Amino acid sequence: MKNLIVNADDLGWTDGVNRGILDAFHGGIVTSTSLLANGAAFAAAVKSAKAAPGLGVGVHLNLSDGDPVADPESVTSLLNDDGKFADGPESLLLKRARRGLILDEVEEEWDAQIQKLRDAGIHPTHLDGHKHVHMLPGLFEIALRLAKSHGIDAIRVSLEESSLRAALSSGATHRASVVMKQGVQARGLKLLARDARELATRGGIATADYFCGIAQTGELTRQGLERLLKSLPEGTTELMCHPGYADEALEKTATRLQASRQKELEILTDTGIRNLVASQGIRLIDYGFLTRDA
Repeated sequence: MKNLIVNADDLGWTDGVNRGILDAFHGGIVTSTSLLANGAAFAAAVKSAKAAPGLGVGVHLNLSDGDPVADPESVTSLLNDDGKFADGPESLLLKRARRGLILDEVEEEWDAQIQKLRDAGIHPTHLDGHKHVHMLPGLFEIALRLAKSHGIDAIRVSLEESSLRAALSSGATHRASVVMKQGVQARGLKLLARDARELATRGGIATADYFCGIAQTGELTRQGLERLLKSLPEGTTELMCHPGYADEALEKTATRLQASRQKELEILTDTGIRNLVASQGIRLIDYGFLTRDA
């Protein structure tokens, strides 16, 4: 059986992102989303998610953008001089190598992020990471421990399958240099966390069999998605995506994903794409299905 999880990252970022994700669920092929506990539109996101039965909601673990959820005084190694997250994965990896990143503080912050969703009445289907931060050495193990302690049964393993990356990257309208750069980042993650799926399995935490979407972040094309759907392997694949509406609130944020979010929304809700999913016999699921079907 060919199963496909289509996960929309960044729920809670802005109201426009929230609306786009929910529209991609109600009128498209999105089945799952991951929620930023410290997002500016968190409360609205929770309300929208609760009103969307069947939408899987995970926790988008974050160390890169915004304010901490835990007491700032207790997670100082994660913050800049303004008391905010401000490190991308590369900077965090370097800080980790220099022993400047205190793992106990990472665990405290992520625990607070997960608890915030639970306190809001969300029962997370899975964990994943904003900018794949949960895949960094030492941090994936923290995510697994927190999944167990919070009764969360699945986790994203951001190891992009090369054949799926090639399929998704077809199409002449993307910026090849961006796709190439992000492809290099995807290969780097494979080197950093090649044992991640084995660690998750050993810990009793479910994962998808395959994952894709890193190289095409912000560069998704209709042609690429069509080719992916036609070449989807047996088993469960996760496609990461970033739909949304490019409104004024989004423009004021630090994300580089602006107009691309609306383009992705159009692709994910395209009638031809929905029909192709059906004609290929692909079953659309969320992460909760992995454990319900076990």
